[in-house]
Amino acid sequence: MTQKNLGRLEKVELRKVWSGEATDFTPWLAEKDNLALLGDTLGLVLELEAQEKDVGPYSADIFCKNTADDTRVVIENQLEKTDHSHLGQILTYAAGLSAVTVVWIAQRFTDEHRAALDWLNEVSTENAQFFGLEVEVWRIGDSKPAPKFNIVAKPNDWVKTEKAQRIDLTPTQALQLDFWHGFREFLLDSDTTIKPGNPAPRHYMNFSLGRGGFNTHAIATFWDSDLDKYSNGELRAGLYIHDRRHAKAFFEMLFHDKAKIEREMGCSLVWLNPEHSNPCSIFVKMCSELEDTSKRPHQHAWLLENLEKIHRVFPNRVTNLEIPSQDIDDD
Repeated sequence: MTQKNLGRLEKVELRKVWSGEATDFTPWLAEKDNLALLGDTLGLVLELEAQEKDVGPYSADIFCKNTADDTRVVIENQLEKTDHSHLGQILTYAAGLSAVTVVWIAQRFTDEHRAALDWLNEVSTENAQFFGLEVEVWRIGDSKPAPKFNIVAKPNDWVKTEKAQRIDLTPTQALQLDFWHGFREFLLDSDTTIKPGNPAPRHYMNFSLGRGGFNTHAIATFWDSDLDKYSNGELRAGLYIHDRRHAKAFFEMLFHDKAKIEREMGCSLVWLNPEHSNPCSIFVKMCSELEDTSKRPHQHAWLLENLEKIHRVFPNRVTNLEIPSQDIDDD
């Protein structure tokens, strides 16, 4: 059927929406919904820490936390095309704030500055990442203007993974890297909202839950938590609570709701609150032979199924957890 009444996209000048970078665009971007829009474009869940964050005599436009791993994110904005001054600023802010992720937003990127970010991504360590985004505003007829972020420079995950593969890995690390690379591809090919992280030679992969101090994780380890020794392998999918001050209190609040949580999950969970360690975890587990690569599809499917359950059962509970009143009084 031919549609005769389709509208036409019309591009809107940025300065007609935001007259100033510091006075209009940065406060707009720092709002929760708009930061979520940016995060969706980047594949990150961002939590605002500060606007105009001091870095010596300078100030970074927006300072955030990546809630998947609590690493720091610096965002620098321009409503014009990129320039050398802002390139220097993002490097200064990244160094001064120990940022792992740097996001440079501009009306247009010059070829030279896009190439500079590509080079930084190529020569930086495995964890550092630099993003360049062009911002546009569009509308259809008399509709409200709608912002759109377009990524023009980003980390090359394949290059980062290859860097990790080139280092001297133990047989266990090589197996871990291969396992998580396969799991990432499995997630990308699945109809899921869970955003995968980059593969690394370790026993876990973290995922954001939308609040700092919490994340979900998938684990593939040779440690058998029942036998308390190394074995063929164990898979876990769970909630990891690592808030520096309140992890124990938050765990107890969730444990109080244990019966209802397990009923919603459809299974019993392991509730781990170590006596001599601050982080706590709540997870479901399954024994599995990690060295048998023929079992990978089943292992990946099991992890995804249980991660999706966790992402259905826990986010609202985690969001609504309140800091204990006595801790608020101590601040």
